Amino acid sequence: ITYESRKDNLYDCHIDNHEIITIYPPLSRTGSLKYFELIHFPPGFILLFPNANQAKTISPFIPPEKLSSTFSETQRWLENLHLSNVQDVNSIIAAKGSQDLICLAEALHEKKISSIADRIFEQRNVRVILISGPSSSGKTTFAQRLSTQLRVNGLRPVALSLDNYFLSRDETPRDASGQYDFEALEALDLPLLDAHLNALIKGAEVETPLFDFVSGRRFPTGKLMHMSSDEILVIEGIHALNPHLAPSLDRNQTFKIYVSALFQLNIDAYTRVSTTQVRLIRRLVRDDKFRGINPERTLAQWESVRRGENSNIFPYQEEANVMFNSSLLYELNALRPNAEHLLNSIIPESPHYKTAVHLLTLLSFFDPLDISTVPFNSILREFMGGSAYRL
Repeated sequence: ITYESRKDNLYDCHIDNHEIITIYPPLSRTGSLKYFELIHFPPGFILLFPNANQAKTISPFIPPEKLSSTFSETQRWLENLHLSNVQDVNSIIAAKGSQDLICLAEALHEKKISSIADRIFEQRNVRVILISGPSSSGKTTFAQRLSTQLRVNGLRPVALSLDNYFLSRDETPRDASGQYDFEALEALDLPLLDAHLNALIKGAEVETPLFDFVSGRRFPTGKLMHMSSDEILVIEGIHALNPHLAPSLDRNQTFKIYVSALFQLNIDAYTRVSTTQVRLIRRLVRDDKFRGINPERTLAQWESVRRGENSNIFPYQEEANVMFNSSLLYELNALRPNAEHLLNSIIPESPHYKTAVHLLTLLSFFDPLDISTVPFNSILREFMGGSAYRL
């Protein structure tokens, strides 16, 4: 690989006799990659690298059978629509076809959510739905839309918040640096949660605790709950797929769902769009819109968020009964104006300036579209505002 030049944050290089423009800085030789594994996984290969905090250690390989199937399903759908890259989407927008594009993408989501609800309904013994996924996957809106479809099928979904099962602050485990580790599974009162879930399934009444985030204390008295035969618990959280969350639950009475934004349209044949970066862009817009968190802080927190995902979410994704791809093929076009405004506020002296520039370069390939026609129940509304749901 011969590196020729850099212009407008793009890299011009040659591989043999082929000229390639990429948004990622290329390596000139494969010898620069000292630690990796290449594993045959039909229909291609999987390239494994060490985690950032383990420079020489590659984690054990767990065949991503369900994840691969989800990618393949999305790829078949894109092929049916004759969409192969970002430029195809831009061409539709330029031809005033954005409304049709939005309708198609949202229809796919609704069809998939409906099929998941039908599958749950057909398994008459399911009493607990467990939903998990990485940051900014749209889990909250997905849970609301799934609940709507379950109601259409005659079931009555009941939400149970894992937040109320946090241990009080003085009982919370600490990480290696001595800070409270609120994302650790052990930060939850697992025996109490396990007992309550089993009692609810059997029709008994329980009183859930109430956690006060201001004082960091959990109070034993919250609200009384019990489940009738047509009710089904819906639980969303980062540990929802972890088999140690409620180990005595009968697996046949649970249905586990993994939600992630698996964006699959690439810029061209050589330049992929990272699914992680799509979620980061979602988070930037949401944090500013709803949480009063500026983009500098969002970028600063991202490394910690990713560590938590690698520890608590990704190792258990194959535990899911089904996966839901929450990405929308038009989403970066819709998020671009807000995201650009936020990223342009990062000053050159910031330690996150290079990340901001890279994300701005990525967004530059997506022509903006009118977001006024995005449905109010769209997963995208969870990030850019205007959702019909209470989030």
